Amino acid sequence: MKTDNSKTDADGRLKNGHYKEHFKDGSVMCEGDFHDGEKVGEWKYYLVNGNLKAIGRFENGKMIGEWKWYRENGELMQTGSFDEEERKSGVWVRYQENGKKYDEGEFRAGKKIGEWHLYDKNGKLAKTSKHKG
Repeated sequence: MKTDNSKTDADGRLKNGHYKEHFKDGSVMCEGDFHDGEKVGEWKYYLVNGNLKAIGRFENGKMIGEWKWYRENGELMQTGSFDEEERKSGVWVRYQENGKKYDEGEFRAGKKIGEWHLYDKNGKLAKTSKHKG
C-alpha cells in the first residue's frame, strides 16, 4: 500500500486529526486519524475502483490487532493480526479467489508455529505442515 507515510503536513506540523489521501482521479486512497504525527485507530485503504482494499487499526503508528485485506471484486483475501511490535501474530487465513480457504495457521512474533493447513481449490484439506517458529 503505497501511501504518504510522512508525519508532517505541508507546513511542517505534525499531522493530527482525520486524514484522507486521494488517487490522481480524486477518489479516496486511504483514510484514518493521526495523533502527534502517528497513525491511530481504524484505517481504511481503498482500491482505485472504490472497493475496500484493507482495514485495520494502528497504535502509535504501528499496525496492531486484526486486519482484513480484500480483492478488487470485494471478496475477502486474507485476515490476520499484528502484535504491539507490528509482527504477525495469532491465526492467519488466506482465501482463494473462489472464496474457499487457501491456507491457515498461526504466527507468534512474526514466525509460523504449530500446524499449518493448505487446502485444494475445493476447500478440502490437501496438506498439513508443522512449524516450530
